[in-house]
Amino acid sequence: MKKPYIKKIGDFSDHKVFYVNGYWIRKNLDKEFTNFGSRRHFDFIPNKELWIDQENGDSEEKYFVQSFLTIEREIEKGKTYEQAVKTADRIEKRERMKTKEMKILKKLKIKSAILRRIHYKKLFSKYTDKIHIWVVKGDLVRSLFFLDFTEGGHDLCYHFVPKNEIWIDDDIYKKEIPYILIHELHERKLMLKGWPYAPGGVGNFSRKGDAKGKSAHFHSADLELWCRHHPRSVKKILLKEIKDNENLSEVKKKNQK
Repeated sequence: MKKPYIKKIGDFSDHKVFYVNGYWIRKNLDKEFTNFGSRRHFDFIPNKELWIDQENGDSEEKYFVQSFLTIEREIEKGKTYEQAVKTADRIEKRERMKTKEMKILKKLKIKSAILRRIHYKKLFSKYTDKIHIWVVKGDLVRSLFFLDFTEGGHDLCYHFVPKNEIWIDDDIYKKEIPYILIHELHERKLMLKGWPYAPGGVGNFSRKGDAKGKSAHFHSADLELWCRHHPRSVKKILLKEIKDNENLSEVKKKNQK
């Protein structure tokens, strides 16, 4: 278990907090590991430890630690996990809104002005016409719209993502972008074909063992993991998924006329 650890952040209450190599974890231990995790969700994480994926965007470490400790404290008080999460989310949202950037964003009334601050870099423009792929500032997306936004998302998954856009979190490793993008493209393609995101829907995440019936998310997660272990096939699959999304978006547009 030496491989995932990068750096110890510190001791908080009776828990040890580490930066870890999320890229290695997603490939070798669990593809569902995202910004941070503990023993409650991943049995490979030692007890009394919090793992935070090494950050590449703006630092959100303090929010993740605070959220984790709040949940643990509330459960010790006798609250259910769901109740503890609601309390932690409320506190995290309040703290995120105190930053200078969020105070500026709150004053913006025009959506396009907000998007200009969220959009960071456009990808694969020469291959796309109808869909738009953006690397976005994940910390702002989490602060403004959805605390659990991680890795990526698209317009059919999140109401705050503009039509025909796919967002990739700037917090992920650059070498992971193709894998995450394949996941988002494939998931969006299946949802255009009528597949549900997951049995519980977005925001009601269920592990694969509990899923029944079709799930665009889990089907795409399996494809993503396969690609992580077969990198030579990634470019071909990525371009195919982009083309499929372009074609299906055109069909949907014609059907709406």
